[in-house]
Amino acid sequence: QVQLVESGGGSVQAGGSLRLSCAASGFTVRSYCMGWFRQAPGKEREEVSVMDSRGFTRYAGSVRGRFTISKDNTKNFLYLQMNSLKPEDTAMYYCATKGFCNLPFVGNFGYWGQGTQVTVSS
Repeated sequence: QVQLVESGGGSVQAGGSLRLSCAASGFTVRSYCMGWFRQAPGKEREEVSVMDSRGFTRYAGSVRGRFTISKDNTKNFLYLQMNSLKPEDTAMYYCATKGFCNLPFVGNFGYWGQGTQVTVSS
């Protein structure tokens, strides 16, 4: 019943901004551990940001200060605001969730969206 649907990806020039959205169903984002991950061609999937079940967050060093993860508990959406985008941010971005986590202990995310492509040109 858990479903995640990402949107908001696209093509943007370096220095620009995008806001990714993840529409969640089958659970409430308020109580679930949520994360954004990305995978670029030829690279392993990497964690971008996680918000735990309490609302605490962490960010990959490469995006810290530029990206912001947030939840809209009313709409049951997860967001990733991406500012000052760089070409190296180009990747497929995925929304993911699991039942519960308490940072820094996260474990594996068992549910994934289909991904949304972000392309940043120089």
